[in-house]
Amino acid sequence: MGTHRRPKPPNRARIATLGIAAGAVSLLPTQSQAAPKPTVDEVRKQVEQLYEEAEAPTEEFNAVSERQKKLQREADGAQDRLARKQQEVNELREKIGPLAAAQYRSGGMDPSVQLFLSGAPDNYLDQAEMLDRMSSRQADALQAMQAKQRELTQERKDAQKRLRSLDETRAKAAAKKVEVQSKLTEARKLLNNLTAEQRTRMEAAQERDDASAGASDSSASYDGPAGGRAKTAIEFAYAQLGKPYEWGSTGPNSYDCSGLVGAAWRAAGVSLPRTVQQMYDAGRKVSKSDLRPGDIIYWYNNTQHNGMYVGDGKAIHAPRTGKNIEVVPLDSMPFFAASRP
Repeated sequence: MGTHRRPKPPNRARIATLGIAAGAVSLLPTQSQAAPKPTVDEVRKQVEQLYEEAEAPTEEFNAVSERQKKLQREADGAQDRLARKQQEVNELREKIGPLAAAQYRSGGMDPSVQLFLSGAPDNYLDQAEMLDRMSSRQADALQAMQAKQRELTQERKDAQKRLRSLDETRAKAAAKKVEVQSKLTEARKLLNNLTAEQRTRMEAAQERDDASAGASDSSASYDGPAGGRAKTAIEFAYAQLGKPYEWGSTGPNSYDCSGLVGAAWRAAGVSLPRTVQQMYDAGRKVSKSDLRPGDIIYWYNNTQHNGMYVGDGKAIHAPRTGKNIEVVPLDSMPFFAASRP
């Protein structure tokens, strides 16, 4: 068993030496204590991670944007109906005016008509006994007016409800846009800190990795086994090879992943929902062993990323910010599911 000796207290000379050493250290420039800059490979990994993290909120932004468009159409329609109802009410009010004038000339205006002409006829018919004092013609006119007024009130409520929903959806879309842009801004800052030589090295490394993985964004024509609409969709996708990925874009100069799939099938006469998850929910699921060219491939999960199977174990997709539309091996990313439009 070893012994534990109590250390000797330092003498004055030793204390002085330690003090001088400590002072020397404290006098060193703070710059020497700064964390070292990340390497080119580290920057590349960080940038790729940020781009991947931006993809999920991109799809969420797409979904919210689609809802925003739908609500905008509904709100516009509600506003149009509201305007028409208001015009109908105004026309009825103009028709009833002569009735009131005739009654006035025949012996004074009925108090119930005064109530109506005040611009607040909503409560009139609740007082049913007043109908006994009115002519049949006046009663019919006011009943029609009351019905139109109720319709107008309901249309106004519906329009206000849709406008509130539209405002909420716009706020959600704006928040998702900020989330995506913050990721992309952070990535750009990392890239801007690289020298031109470092950027060149990083791009060369990316090209080598793509080549070794069997990925290519070079222009090419499709010569696979697809037929019919699937062939038309794939040929459209191949015509986009080399075009850049851009979040939220559906073409024609750039695409995000679901934007490319939707545009390709639209060229074949098939309308698909906008987002990855909506396409997944709407499509008929097929197993990996039963894949056909044109089937939609979902990687990672049912909400993040998709592309199109082209046959021979390959797929075409719009990958992420900083890359172009490319053909890749099907298993270059974790396969999750497939669906058939």
